[in-house]
Amino acid sequence: MKALVLETYNHFEFKDVEQPVPAADEVLVKVAAVGICGSDVHGIDGSTRRRQPPVIMGHEASGEIVALGSAVTDWFLGDRVTFDSTIYKLDDWFTRRGMYNLSDHRVVLGVSCDDYRRHGAFAEYVVVPKHILYRLPEQVSYTQAAMAEPVAVALHAVSLGQPRIHDSAVVVGAGMIGLFVIQLLKVAGCSPIIAIDRDDDKLQLAAKLGATHCFQSTSPELEEAVLDLTDGRGADQVYEAVGISETVQRAIGSVRKGGTVTLLGNLAAEIDFPLQSVVTRQIKVQGSCAICGEYPAVLELIASGKVNVDALISAEAPLSEGAAWFKRLYEQEKGLVKVILKP
Repeated sequence: MKALVLETYNHFEFKDVEQPVPAADEVLVKVAAVGICGSDVHGIDGSTRRRQPPVIMGHEASGEIVALGSAVTDWFLGDRVTFDSTIYKLDDWFTRRGMYNLSDHRVVLGVSCDDYRRHGAFAEYVVVPKHILYRLPEQVSYTQAAMAEPVAVALHAVSLGQPRIHDSAVVVGAGMIGLFVIQLLKVAGCSPIIAIDRDDDKLQLAAKLGATHCFQSTSPELEEAVLDLTDGRGADQVYEAVGISETVQRAIGSVRKGGTVTLLGNLAAEIDFPLQSVVTRQIKVQGSCAICGEYPAVLELIASGKVNVDALISAEAPLSEGAAWFKRLYEQEKGLVKVILKP
């Protein structure tokens, strides 16, 4: 089969590789659409050490089941599916307690790190365990289904935040995940929804998708504006979707006393943390990791149109052109949000 292989850092080859064979509890999926994730882009230069070459990346995908493992009885050839990005243990302590995203020794598709290598979906075919599969509603296209994974990441974070109707909310970072968080906060009935980013194009898109107010992160009036929009208290809910010291500090500075800050971004391994502000204002700060059962809700939200994934798709292109699109994303070409590749 053909695959887009990261052969060395910052160098891809579109080449023939051996087609995978499903184990007893796995299925073989013919990939129809696969998205380029920001984590893939950040990983190609070796800075994250989670895309160690050679590796076939890709964890945001959809397709058709074309082969079944010997123990698979509840899935069928021709089923249209998407799948979780995380492969987790069913008998794990965390999984049994409803936290499979924290499963010990979990594996992420398309990731190659010190602990494991698991080839992903930038290929004609990929194998996945049956327990991470989800059937697609008829109304959801393969391209839209390839967006389910980032929507699920956003929904997991919003679910942890537990927003109530009319809660005020701030989203720091209007990239892919932040834009989905904004849409989900709108679905939850939050108002106002304040988007903060340094990119005017992203802020325009944030306004289109549900943000009631948008601000440049460098604006000297930003702090005062957030207070004015929240009756002088700060936001009830803040979601941080970047993951560097500056934006985490901005998030904590935007929340009210007793409010909740949910951290999704993780660009930096370590940050400067304003401990005294958190302690003296009794702020709840929590991390949000991956996905934990949100796919059925996400697929329904996409099918019903309550979450707009089409607005974030910048381009669809053949997998053979993937290297060029990675380069454009890595160089942060203005206007590009999500690129979907099709084998």
